[in-house]
Amino acid sequence: MLTHYLEVARPWLEEYGYFMLFATVFVEGFGVPVPGQTLIMASALLAEKGDMHIAAVFLVAWSAAVMGDNVGYLIGRWGGRKLLLKLRIKPAQLERMEYFFTHYGSGIVIFARFVDVLRQLNGVVAGSMGMPWRKFVLFNALGAALWVGLWGGGVYFLSQYIAPIEMFFKATQPYLIALGLFALVVVLLHVFASGRSKQSATPANEKNNE
Repeated sequence: MLTHYLEVARPWLEEYGYFMLFATVFVEGFGVPVPGQTLIMASALLAEKGDMHIAAVFLVAWSAAVMGDNVGYLIGRWGGRKLLLKLRIKPAQLERMEYFFTHYGSGIVIFARFVDVLRQLNGVVAGSMGMPWRKFVLFNALGAALWVGLWGGGVYFLSQYIAPIEMFFKATQPYLIALGLFALVVVLLHVFASGRSKQSATPANEKNNE
């Protein structure tokens, strides 16, 4: 599969080089469904063959990932909350989601980097939930470094073992996606349940005050 990816990506990388790598990873960071991870892996294989430089691949991919997610953060900050309200998420529930993301957002930002779909929406969700920008930048940069290091550096240094590694991640990726979606569902259920409890408690308190 990686050989196939390499053959598909090679003409683009040979024609546009690091610009193609940067652009693909960058737009993936704010929700565009493009194969940024695949380009990183293909670039690492080309670097192993001497056609690219692994340090440049890492720097370009990392900076593109960080900048792209920050664009996604701004999109979420400016319009994400309105979108969630249009989806009929109540303000009280939204406040609970923001509370949860404030306390556990750092781990979510790092974990989401390694899961398809979550990776593309990572910055948008963080911005929508009002995660502090400085905190997001820190953990987003850390997650991007780990992600690029795994798929870039891992492929570069372990290219001769890439077949079993690829089989392992191919086998476990559905479970990682399922785990991420399960965690999201648990959070939403917790938020909705807390919102209902709070709403039911409010009339009782008002009645007692009377």
